[in-house]
Amino acid sequence: MAAQRPPGSRTLDALASPGLANLIGLVGIITPAVAWATKTPDLKNILLAAETGIVLLLVGSHIWRSKRFITLPKANNLTAMDDAAFYERVRVQVERDLVQDYEEIANGHMRVYASDVPRLSVMLVKTLIDAQSQPQRILAADLTTNPTLLTRRREYLNANRQMIDSGGQIQRLFIANRDDLTREAYARDLLALINQHRQIGVTAGLAIRDRLRAEEAVDYIVFASAAVLVEEEQGDADYNHGRSSVHFQGVDRWAQRFDTVWGTGAHAAPQTLQTYETAVRPMLDGGTWDSNRVQQTLDAA
Repeated sequence: MAAQRPPGSRTLDALASPGLANLIGLVGIITPAVAWATKTPDLKNILLAAETGIVLLLVGSHIWRSKRFITLPKANNLTAMDDAAFYERVRVQVERDLVQDYEEIANGHMRVYASDVPRLSVMLVKTLIDAQSQPQRILAADLTTNPTLLTRRREYLNANRQMIDSGGQIQRLFIANRDDLTREAYARDLLALINQHRQIGVTAGLAIRDRLRAEEAVDYIVFASAAVLVEEEQGDADYNHGRSSVHFQGVDRWAQRFDTVWGTGAHAAPQTLQTYETAVRPMLDGGTWDSNRVQQTLDAA
């Protein structure tokens, strides 16, 4: 759903509408004509002063509109198209979709789909590095239903490494279902994924999804205090699916949510991961997987 636009923004758009500008321009044409036609000196002076004000208003409006709005070019020659009517329908639809996207981002919100999601993730990391936004940290909560999906995002991992090498910090919270954590294949893939992130300097933690509230079990990435990328539909390995939203407002609320789930002390996410890892690594290395022991470990974590 598109973000609700504030009344102030709608008012400014109305004041800068082409219709209002055309009306002011029409008044600007009529005013001097009336001024020169009138025989009353005082009225003529008033009208000429008003004309000067209208000209200044139009110049100021043009400068303001050029800073606030993006101007889209029209077709150079509509008649040159093989089917002008068909072309015009397509152009109008594309322009409408483009304008809608720009209106969303102008209000601090944007949506991305499928293969654009990982590309945007990389862009946000690199922008955070370049902008030096504070604090230089990334807080990432991953709904880890399939650990192998994340291991394939090499460009994103490389951007994470650049972030850490430049002095930044990354905390990544892996949110896993209790039943998945008791499966040997899943545990092996998960720990391989965690090793991959540790090698580039990421601080990892584990949260059991069954213990979280619905609003806490969400896939998102917080970039400093500047933006949050919320994954609404997880993509597959080939990025045939997936939908995310980027919000540039209310970021602190997401950071607080992350800190709450990450926790502190004996039940903090890094400690939960350590407890789980200490129990399952010997089983994986020795080929002695015991689901019941893993369940007992999770219950005690």
